[in-house]
Amino acid sequence: MENPAPVVLDPAGRDIHGEAARIRANGPVARIELPGGVLAWSIADQELARQALSDHRLSKDPRQHWTAFAEGRIGEDFPLIGWVLMDNLTTRYGADHTRLRKLTAGAFTPRRVEALRPEVQKAVDELLDELDGCAPGEVVDLKARFARPMPARVICDLFGVPAEDRVQMLRGGEANIDTTLTPEESAANVAQWHREMAEFVESKRRDPGDDLTSDLVQAQAEDGSRLNDSELVGTLHLLLATGTEPVMNLLANATRALLTHPEQLALLKNGKVSWADVIEETLRAEAPVAHLPFRFAVEDIELGGVVIAKGEPVLINFAAAGRDRTVHGDSAHTFDATRPNKEHLSFGHGIYRCIGMPLARMEAEIALAALFRRFPDLELAVPAQDLSPQVTFIMNGVETLPVRLTPQSR
Repeated sequence: MENPAPVVLDPAGRDIHGEAARIRANGPVARIELPGGVLAWSIADQELARQALSDHRLSKDPRQHWTAFAEGRIGEDFPLIGWVLMDNLTTRYGADHTRLRKLTAGAFTPRRVEALRPEVQKAVDELLDELDGCAPGEVVDLKARFARPMPARVICDLFGVPAEDRVQMLRGGEANIDTTLTPEESAANVAQWHREMAEFVESKRRDPGDDLTSDLVQAQAEDGSRLNDSELVGTLHLLLATGTEPVMNLLANATRALLTHPEQLALLKNGKVSWADVIEETLRAEAPVAHLPFRFAVEDIELGGVVIAKGEPVLINFAAAGRDRTVHGDSAHTFDATRPNKEHLSFGHGIYRCIGMPLARMEAEIALAALFRRFPDLELAVPAQDLSPQVTFIMNGVETLPVRLTPQSR
């Protein structure tokens, strides 16, 4: 039997779940084609994805383990070069990854996250106060006015990013997930993003504050071997981007799910399901990160009936894994907060579990509960099928979320 042709990923991400289903139809581990004609593997099976996330034979370091990149066959003309050039947890392997993870994980301990609760609540309340000024029936982009600025404000406060610099500082991370960028645009974005973050770090060296960036700078000064300048800048890239984009999509996806499933919203209002139920089901059915680059085979690996050759790139297909029918049955594609098993991998697994997971969950619960409490008549302003997807295959969200906060008649 011939191997099926690779599924060519749509750079615009116009049908994340349809594309995930086509990949899964070719097998639990299947060939895909990335922008630039680069072949890779996509792991779409939940259990195999879990195994892969904790398999030491899969590295995140392209410099060591992506054969085509190390040999110069993948260069700066690769459209996803930004994901290769980063210098942080997402591109490290083994002891280097462990070292960087330990340095950053301390920022997100349960105690520190719980201490942020008042700040999260304040950010949520201030944004909802602004929305309160909208006229009855006015159409508002809830993503732009709430889902995006809320986590951005929290993470920028945490790392001491000045208010006047936040849009520019976060722009690099937003551009890095846009898979429609040309190679030139991608490389230019990485260079500018690096310069801006390096300048920010220097400002903290000159004038430290009560923030996590200053803490990292101080730690570097006390033991320079622990975190070099490139790693420090790269770590800030990672934490600012992952502290904003996935939470933004979680908020928008959960809101969209409830507004398009009124029976689920009724169960929530009646106390039959909790906000935790809604959040976990959203993470399962609408994984905020759809298809994440990159991992590389350190040696030949047999997985899911195929052999991933040494040096080949691998992506974890979180969108497909969350809807795995072998785990969630024939209703895997439907949103159901009463579902007993909401198992998902949207925060990763094992040593690659997202260090910001406790903060993301807390932000989502505070923000969503306050939003629907403040605006109980919240409704979509367009038919659900008219919502445009986010322009990327890496993330899974909407480009805009137009809603009416209150009825026109109020």
